[in-house]
Parts: sequence; structure tokens; C-alpha cells
Amino acid sequence: MVERRKRVFVESFGCSSNLADGEFLRGCLLQAGFDLVSEIAGADVLVYNTCAVKSPTENRVIEKLKRAAKWKSKKLIVTGCLPLINLERLKGEVEFDGVLSPAPGSKIVEAVQKVLRGERVQWLASHTQAKPRLDLPKQADNPVISVVPVAYGCLGSCSYCCVVFARGRLRSCGTEEIVQRIQSDMRSRAKEVWLTGQDMACYGRDIGLSLVNLLQAVCKIKAEFFVRVGMMTPNYVLDMLDQLVDAFRDEHVFKFLHLPVQSGDNEVLRRMNRFYSVEDFQRIVAAFRKGISNITVATDIICGFPGESEEAFERTLRLIEEVKPDVVNVSKFFPRTRTLAERMTPRVSASDVKERSQRLAELVRRISSEKNAAWLNWTGRILVDERGRQSGSWIGRNFAYKPVVVKSEDELLLGRFVNVRVVKTFQTYLEAVIV
Repeated sequence: MVERRKRVFVESFGCSSNLADGEFLRGCLLQAGFDLVSEIAGADVLVYNTCAVKSPTENRVIEKLKRAAKWKSKKLIVTGCLPLINLERLKGEVEFDGVLSPAPGSKIVEAVQKVLRGERVQWLASHTQAKPRLDLPKQADNPVISVVPVAYGCLGSCSYCCVVFARGRLRSCGTEEIVQRIQSDMRSRAKEVWLTGQDMACYGRDIGLSLVNLLQAVCKIKAEFFVRVGMMTPNYVLDMLDQLVDAFRDEHVFKFLHLPVQSGDNEVLRRMNRFYSVEDFQRIVAAFRKGISNITVATDIICGFPGESEEAFERTLRLIEEVKPDVVNVSKFFPRTRTLAERMTPRVSASDVKERSQRLAELVRRISSEKNAAWLNWTGRILVDERGRQSGSWIGRNFAYKPVVVKSEDELLLGRFVNVRVVKTFQTYLEAVIV
């Protein structure tokens, strides 16, 4: 009798960097001869690639791991950021067979083999370890989208951030390695490239390069594709602002700027260890809008950071009203283990944090709706990059990375460029017809 191939279930959570790590995990397991399954019930080994950036996220992941651990017939491996952020809680609440640092790459194969033999694995290498390779086998979540982690770690020291405990300091990949990865993904159908990292603005500063250099190299690839640049911390944008605006003008680059400001109050920013001012943020947005028409601006805000007065929050509201970003990701402050902010006072009451986040969310809904309304009757080309939730619906992105929903019974629409006209607008997306 031929022994059945072992089956592995892999699930990833969190940011695009973690999702990319999960794609490499699946690719390495497939190459090693394991079968991948989409349901827990059919698996011999469960691999959870975790996130713990916020307390609610950590809580949800822990609960999912607890449910997974109840399958006594299956081996459980935990990787991703949670083990290095809160190993004590993980060990105290979850029974597992293996635990690994983030982005284990090909090491996942040996870990799975060991736990199947009944061994216990704990590989928690220092987060200053060498960056994972980009030439590993990969199974993409979406064949149209190439998610490329161009760097691991960052150069920041934000007082609220626990991700640095898991990802460490900046380790950048070389441009040639990145270009080769993108070209490989394009041979497998990819037409949308996500350049991702903990902070794209500091890319290359450890190896004598910059984000501008990377974009110039990527945009030389001879193919029809779009590039999305991930989140950039404002202070690392300032010294290359003009060159970066020029790089974003390239036809391959989505006109999409993700620039988290976090607060509209300079004293709060100082307490956050964010090394820029509100005025710096405004200057960067103004420069991009001057150089690139119809650019989509996204930012992030933390409500209720320790020491945030009502006046400070009002300044945040005024900043959002003045700048009018297309997208604002609103978060409530949650103290994270071992961070400086965990010990900061005075704390904002939970009721005030909730009330402030609701007020900001209401403002954001109005501004986002107004910004999207300006796209009514726009005609142009979109790249269809995913299926919609309803039968016959598809989602694409235009040059400004605006999500555009279209309806078509054409089952071959995924990955194609199509011309559309916007007929309706909503707060978070546009609706169009194919023309």
C-alpha cells in the first residue's frame, strides 16, 4: 500500500507582509510533497501564521488557536508575530506542537516533518536574523497579485508598537532580487504588484538604496502591470520627497499614497515617538497632490493615545477636515505588552476613546463619500483583480487604486484590463459598467 501524503492546513492573518510569508509557507510545503487543504477537518497539521499588532487581533487569534488545539488528532504549529510578541500568553493558553519565528520560509518543512514524528519544535530565532529569501516557491492567494516583502523590520521606535519585537530592525532585499521575484510572479499571471514592508519609506537605507531606486528598477520591467507602494512613515519621506513624487508619476505606479499621521497634535506625536510634525505630513500630502492629480491619499489615526486631551483630539478632527484624505483607518488605542505606551499616563477613559473614534469615523464617512462622488461618470481603464461577493460581480482598480465594482458573466475577466464608466459612487467603492 502507498502511504497517503500528509495534508497541511495553512491560515495567515494580518498585514500584507504576513500574507506574503504565508504564500511562501504554502509554496515550500507543496514543493516538499505535502498536500494543502482548505478545511481543518481534512488536515494532519494545522499551521497558523499569526498577527498580534493590536489587543483585539491578538485575542481573536488566541481564540482561534484554542479551537484548533481541540483537534487532538492534529498537530498544531504557530508562527508569525504572536510568538515573539506574547509567547508567555501563547504558552499559557494554547496547547501546540511547534512554535516558530515570523517568516520561517523553507524551515516550515522541517518543522512539519518533526511534529509529525511526535517531536516538539520551538524555533524562536532572534528577530535580527537574516531576511527570508525571495526566490522560495510560492503559492499565491490571488494569482493576479504579486505580494513582495521587500524589507523586514523598520527604523522606527514608536512607543505604542509591539511589531518591532517580532520583526526587528530593517533588513532590505536588493533591487535585483526583488525584480526577479516580480518577473517570476508575472510569468505566473500576476499583473498587480504590492511592494510591502513594515515601513516602505525606509526601504534600502541599510544597504545604501532608497524607495526611489526600487521604484525606478521595478518600473523598467517590460510588461503591463501596476505597482502599489505600501505604508510610508512621513519622516522618512521628507529627504526624498521631490524624487519620490517623480517616481510615483510613472504609468506603472498606482497613484496611491498611504501616509499614516496617527494624530493631528504635535505633542501626541512626540509621545508616540513619531519623528515628524503635523506640518510635515501636510507638506508631503500637498507635494503629492501638486505633482499628481487625483491621487488617493490614505492615512491612519489612533484615538485615545495616553495624554490625548480633548483639545488634541479636536486638532486631529480639524486636520482630517482640512486634508480630506480619501481613506482613514481609525483605531482605538490599546496598550500592547512591553511597549513604552503601556506605562504611559494619563490614560484616556474607555468611554472617551469610544466616543472619539465614533466622531472621527462619522467625519471620515462623510469625507470619503464626498471624495468618491467626484468620480461619478469617470471613464477609464481598470485592472480586474478579484471576484466580487455576488455572483457575476468583479472588483478592479483604476490608476488611483480606487476599487471599482463591475458586473459581467465573463468568467475570464480576472487579470484583464477593461474600460469602464462609473455610474454610482459609495463611501468605499465605485460602481461602473464595462464600455
